[in-house]
Amino acid sequence: MTPPTTPFSSAAACARAVKAREISARELATLTLDRVAASDECLGAYLRIDGDGALARCDAIDAEIAAGGDPGPLAGVPVALKDILVTEGLETTAGSRILAGWIPPYDGTAVARLREAGAIILGKLNMDEFAMGSSNENSAFKVCRNPWDTTRVPGGSSGGSAAAVAAGLCAASLGTDTGGSIRQPAAFCGIVGLKPTYGRVSRYGVIAFASSLDQVGPMTRTVEDAALLLEVIAGFDPRDATTVEAPVPRYRDALDGGVRGLKIGLPKEFFSADGIDPEVAAAVSGAADALREAGAILTEISLPHTDLALPAYYLVAPAEASSNLARYDGVRYGLRQAAAGASLLDLYKETRGTGFGPEVKRRIMLGTFALRAGYYDAYYGKAQKVRTLIKGDFDAAFGEVDVILSPTTPTAAFAIGEKTARPIDMYLADIFTLSANLAGIPGMSVPCGLTREGLPVGVQLLGRPLDEATLLQVAASVERDAGMSARRPPEVQS
Repeated sequence: MTPPTTPFSSAAACARAVKAREISARELATLTLDRVAASDECLGAYLRIDGDGALARCDAIDAEIAAGGDPGPLAGVPVALKDILVTEGLETTAGSRILAGWIPPYDGTAVARLREAGAIILGKLNMDEFAMGSSNENSAFKVCRNPWDTTRVPGGSSGGSAAAVAAGLCAASLGTDTGGSIRQPAAFCGIVGLKPTYGRVSRYGVIAFASSLDQVGPMTRTVEDAALLLEVIAGFDPRDATTVEAPVPRYRDALDGGVRGLKIGLPKEFFSADGIDPEVAAAVSGAADALREAGAILTEISLPHTDLALPAYYLVAPAEASSNLARYDGVRYGLRQAAAGASLLDLYKETRGTGFGPEVKRRIMLGTFALRAGYYDAYYGKAQKVRTLIKGDFDAAFGEVDVILSPTTPTAAFAIGEKTARPIDMYLADIFTLSANLAGIPGMSVPCGLTREGLPVGVQLLGRPLDEATLLQVAASVERDAGMSARRPPEVQS
């Protein structure tokens, strides 16, 4: 095989080449870091880079291979992580100045499993502060841009991850998805994004936004890579009581299964929603037609409580956030650690103006209001009842079909600054992704075409709990027919 000579090679191809000694882990990481140096000042995908740590780990991987060992299925693969995932010895801020300077003393479970599989962690990626946002414009540190058009957003909250993978600044990434924060930026940046079943991947070491909704998942350039990373990070974790004790299948075995005979549902509420761009609708319909031609059986279904997902989510998620974020008081984390020995007056001067940003404050206030005595049953309690109805809709639908197909987003990536003054318009960018988090089911976005302006469009696939294998099986068929895995964004130079 031709060794990967650019960071655009798939993670699976990189690992094969490194293990075959066609390229060293150090050479591959250096190529990627050089590309980051050339492009990321413009894109703003990285918040921090651990070049020395990455190259030291590369040398250990190369030495192990030279001695006849097998470092794991991700041997030498250059990976970068959303900054919400805790990394030992490497600053982790969740995109917020309130955590600036915090150096975690441990790795989160998903991070540790990547390292054990041989992945090389290059650094931490930009994101909306505490994962609250749909455009990455809520980052406390800098703007992140879409590599397909740098005047547009990469999506959020895992925007840095989507931009870095799409632009070849890492081979793969992990993001988190609370209401679409893996799938929506994946659609905007033309990559694959997979939100697993709630409990399939440990949340230990993830800075919490909304604990009953957050989920870690892979963001990759190919469906095969998504399957590979999920195999690595999935599985029971005794440190996370919400993880599921279920075997982890070899997801890559599902990729060649085809779709003949599979029943795919098209929810009428999604396809008739207001605000869907005609070009997005056409690309998604094209993906559906290709699946039909490949032998799938497509049928219209109904998810009758779809219109309640947005208001329910924006009660449940802020309520949980108001509780989770109460620990951040500007004293116990961040600059306090960076300014050891400073007086209280010095600390006060350093931390003024470095608290929560406006979107985080907005959601904390909304959540605190919903949990107040006298309001709990009227708001949060009612939202949880609606959540049960939404889950019931999916349970009924999966009695009829194997997979549900819809647009991932109503539009392609919008312009930077276009929606910042109108929070409701911003929230509507996640209108098709929120329901999966409320129901706890797996979902993924797969590229299915480009608009006339050359912007990616994603098709969303939703599946039964713990049935990521069928999602990947259908996604592989979409990928083959759409041909998006061979398309790259324009070169970006700082």
